[in-house]
Amino acid sequence: MTTLALALVLAAACCHATWNFLVKRINGGPELIWLLSLISTPIFLPFAIGSVLYQEPDLGWYEIAFCVGSALIHMAYFLLLQQGYRHGDLSLVYPTARATGPFLSTVFAVIVLGEHMTPQIATGGLAIIVGIVFLTGGFGGRAKHATRSLLFGVAIGSLIGSYTVWDAYTVRTLLVPPLLLEYASILMRLAILSPFAIRRRDLVKRHWQEHRVGVITVAVLGPLAYIFVLVALVFTPVVYVAPAREVSVLITVAIGTLLLKEGDFSKRMGWATLILAGMVLLAVS
Repeated sequence: MTTLALALVLAAACCHATWNFLVKRINGGPELIWLLSLISTPIFLPFAIGSVLYQEPDLGWYEIAFCVGSALIHMAYFLLLQQGYRHGDLSLVYPTARATGPFLSTVFAVIVLGEHMTPQIATGGLAIIVGIVFLTGGFGGRAKHATRSLLFGVAIGSLIGSYTVWDAYTVRTLLVPPLLLEYASILMRLAILSPFAIRRRDLVKRHWQEHRVGVITVAVLGPLAYIFVLVALVFTPVVYVAPAREVSVLITVAIGTLLLKEGDFSKRMGWATLILAGMVLLAVS
């Protein structure tokens, strides 16, 4: 992995861990995703226009279809993520999802994109799975919400694996500009979730009044985190990018256990470190 790619994914990891923590604190639903999209739209519009003018992409119906597909997968991810954060522990749901995601991304990349699998990649994947099991208390664990958090995490991770490979193909093979792809996703979320926002306009107003700074921060860091990843995917294989960004796992576990008082800090950090070790094995293979 090049220095530029590593810098991009590490910056994405920091942004991602931060906005996930803030979303957990706000504790919203579809109406929150709509509000975030509403705020992101004018912020990133000048950059989206600049991207089109500078790169002059050749967009046909095939490229547009992939942009729409990407937006739908991402929206499903955000909606499920909200439910996971409502009904599970942040420091369990998030690491499980972020560990399952890159493992499945690697598998999908090998099968769909033809990227190369090695014994080192397989070893990294095994370390990830073991870390997931014990981070959630093991098969006989007593951790609060462990089973529920595990199920949410694996489901969210499956969507992460799907959109990572889907988007890698879109920006690398179809040459859709990364910023334009993310902006299209923002616009689709805004349009599709408008009925939810209308029905829950009191909640939208409350989120804005009580969490204005947090909402604006997430509206900026959320898209920015993934734009960094998409740019890296343009010139770097998925099997490197997907694992390297998972340094956010340790950041989020620390936030969840220290600030949200979810407990078991030493044990969770130990198994999160094993997950990160698996990520490193995948990244340097």
